[in-house]
This record gives sequence, structure tokens and C-alpha cells, in this order.
Amino acid sequence: MDVRYPIGPFQRVESYTAEQLEQWINTIAKLPRELNEHLQHRQDDALNVTYRQGGWSVRDVVHHLADSHVVAYMRMKLALTEDAPTVTLYDEQRWSELNDYHLPVHVSLTLLGALHMRWVELMRSITLDDLQRTFIHPEHGALRVADVIALYAWHSEHHLAHIKLALQS
Repeated sequence: MDVRYPIGPFQRVESYTAEQLEQWINTIAKLPRELNEHLQHRQDDALNVTYRQGGWSVRDVVHHLADSHVVAYMRMKLALTEDAPTVTLYDEQRWSELNDYHLPVHVSLTLLGALHMRWVELMRSITLDDLQRTFIHPEHGALRVADVIALYAWHSEHHLAHIKLALQS
């Protein structure tokens, strides 16, 4: 197994079923609860373990999830309210070097809990036409709202797998 991609790399799909879409939304919805289940009885200083040599610590992954999902939520809202907006990039590695990544993980867990409540409510209310709305990513081109839902379901499972690997060692 390649520990960088414990569930495999993301694979974009051109078409999807309503069942797949609901499954992806459910995956995003349950991430905060699953993170809390895996981290609730851990001392904060025990979360400095990594899932691979040179990889992020559990603490870093949790803070990254909060950053990345906030950005994705905002991009989705832009796609739903503007005509194919071009979004800005962010340097996730440099963001991880900022001081807020030293905070206890409960700060980002709280943020993720509230964010995912709003995000899931938004996703469950969008129409079939909304799923086709896009934003322009400077590196990946046009991404549909449906693509973002699929990507962040994968992203949730991808980093949850990293956390489980790190906590096993």
C-alpha cells in the first residue's frame, strides 16, 4: 500500500448517480463525528505522530482538513452564486507552517463540525442544474459542483485513513 494514498488517488467521474451523490454527501457529513471518535481519548501532545516519514502529523492533518474544507465550501458557494468564477490557489504546505497549526486539534474539530453542518445543508438543497455549475481552478480547469462533492468525499476518507495509520504506529 502506498501510504501517501491509502485509499488510492482521486478519480474524477464524468457522470454519477443520485445514489453516488448521496453517498458522497453522507461521507462528508460524517467526517467530523469520525474524527472525534478517533481522537477523543487522545492527549493533544500524542497527536504529533505521522502516518509516514516526512508526512504531516495527525495534528497537521486535522488543521489541514479544516483549512481545505473551508476553502472548498467557499468555492462551492461561489460556483452556486456566480457565473464560472475563477478561484484563487492557496499553498497548503505554507499554510501548515503558520502558527495556528500549533493549536489543539479541538479548535479545528469544532470548526469542522460547524462547517460540515452548513456545507451538508447546502449540498442537500442544490438542484440537478446546480450540480453542473462550475468554478475555474487555475491548475485543474473547470470543476463542477458535483466534482467538488466527489473530491471532498474522497479527501475526507483519504485523510481519515492517514490519521488511522498514524494512530496505529
